[in-house]
Amino acid sequence: MAKGKTNAMRMLEAAGIFHNTTEYNVKDGLTDGVSVAEKIGREQEEVFKTLVAQGISKQYFVFVIPVHRELNLKKAASAAGEKKIEMIPMKSLQQITGYIKGGCSPIGMKKQFPTFIDRSAEERKTILVSAGQIGKQIEINPHDLCQITGGTFADLT
Repeated sequence: MAKGKTNAMRMLEAAGIFHNTTEYNVKDGLTDGVSVAEKIGREQEEVFKTLVAQGISKQYFVFVIPVHRELNLKKAASAAGEKKIEMIPMKSLQQITGYIKGGCSPIGMKKQFPTFIDRSAEERKTILVSAGQIGKQIEINPHDLCQITGGTFADLT
């Protein structure tokens, strides 16, 4: 299992934002969000995945949505103020964000991109997002996540 603190964890500590860290076994290779929710014993509605897209303006955007849902590209474009957005190619994820698939956190990317968190998170006490490393999740209040990412709640799914 992964050891040590991630950049996302260090950023939260430096900002004084309360959070918990949960680890899960990755030896079976199942690192998709639905599998992660099952492994950590949480409902799919509580566990969120981080997606990165690019608008026609060439600006990158981060979308945080429940693991069992799909990003509605029209709603995402509307939230981002773009006419159209497309998911970035997976091969570009690490170069753009510093993170790899399965370990992409909305916190601590190479550069801070406009971030949108699905409105379903807004009324929850906590949600879980990647800690920036496969095998680690951060449980955080969604309003604190909004604060640290400069995010906005939006209808995305």
